[in-house]
Amino acid sequence: MRVVVDYRPALRARTGVGEYVHHLAAAYARQQGLDDSLVLFSSSWKDRLSHVTAPAGTVAADRRIPVRALNWLWHRHGWPPIEWLTGPADVVHAFHPLLIPAQRAAQVVTVHDLHFLSRPEHSVREIRRDYPLLAARHARRADAVVTISHATARLIEVTFSVPKERIFVCPPGAPSWQHLGRAPNVPRDGYILFVGTLDPRKNLGSLLDAYALALERQPRLPPLVIAGSMAPGAEAWATRWAQAPLAGHVDYRGYVADTDREALYAGARLLVLPSLDEGFGLPVLEAMSAGIPVLVSNRGALPEVAGDAGIVVDPDHTDAFAAQLAWLATDNDVASAAATRGLARARTYTWDAAAAELGRAYASAVARRRERA
Repeated sequence: MRVVVDYRPALRARTGVGEYVHHLAAAYARQQGLDDSLVLFSSSWKDRLSHVTAPAGTVAADRRIPVRALNWLWHRHGWPPIEWLTGPADVVHAFHPLLIPAQRAAQVVTVHDLHFLSRPEHSVREIRRDYPLLAARHARRADAVVTISHATARLIEVTFSVPKERIFVCPPGAPSWQHLGRAPNVPRDGYILFVGTLDPRKNLGSLLDAYALALERQPRLPPLVIAGSMAPGAEAWATRWAQAPLAGHVDYRGYVADTDREALYAGARLLVLPSLDEGFGLPVLEAMSAGIPVLVSNRGALPEVAGDAGIVVDPDHTDAFAAQLAWLATDNDVASAAATRGLARARTYTWDAAAAELGRAYASAVARRRERA
């Protein structure tokens, strides 16, 4: 089987989707048979596939076509077919909700979440333009739909009217740390950590509200470290944490590269992710696998991912949020018990399991494509 995957999300500073694409492709490549091949497709004037370390056992198809122009042609005109750009393919897999046109290849899409429907104002212009209009139609046409949590799978089935048997859940695997992950990591002088792109969906304002209230109650509360790239509109949060009462208590680190991620988690006492919605919430799995307790919102897939290891709060209830934040940040027994549960929970997520399920998705997609031929 010759599979073409859209590797473009993994070319720049990799956020959650880019990490997912890279590691899932690597795991699938490891499981390939002798007659199989995995082609990594890239198109850009600036971001070159040759500039990144691609997974072993893959083939590159790197084309110099402006990304926006190609996306417009694909999404609005269904042209050009992927075979014109990569050669023959049995499967073409888009790591976003919109189909990549094909002549003969089975078409697979990935739906990470449906936040673009519930809160379109939180999306970039291209997503606002195309996803609400096209995603449901493309998901129904797809030969298989891949998603990353059972919570999102249920939404796809109900909201997009996609048959359950065409939806495949391939959650990400836990990372392998060099030093962390052998025991709970709850340093007494550790900081409260937030990891994620600073966009409206991450709900950083609610975290700042809760942290400010907790700080008012307990002035010696650990500092808050924020790690992630700033999206448009995040400047208001930056202005806020630079002023009283947060000034001197918040440390903004910006985007933290993959190579520095372990050191970031090593210094944390807990991770907090108050998102309004998450298709998965990769930082939660990263933290649990590092032995760090997690505090998450009760939205999207976050309660599913954290399971019995996480403390779940309603981010709109500032008083309760602040109380839980302070509790986990100051009670060593509670934090250690949560971290121990997190380590066990993280071991249930593996890239090999995700890749095996992806292989079943591809086989099902090819069979369905042949039935339609």
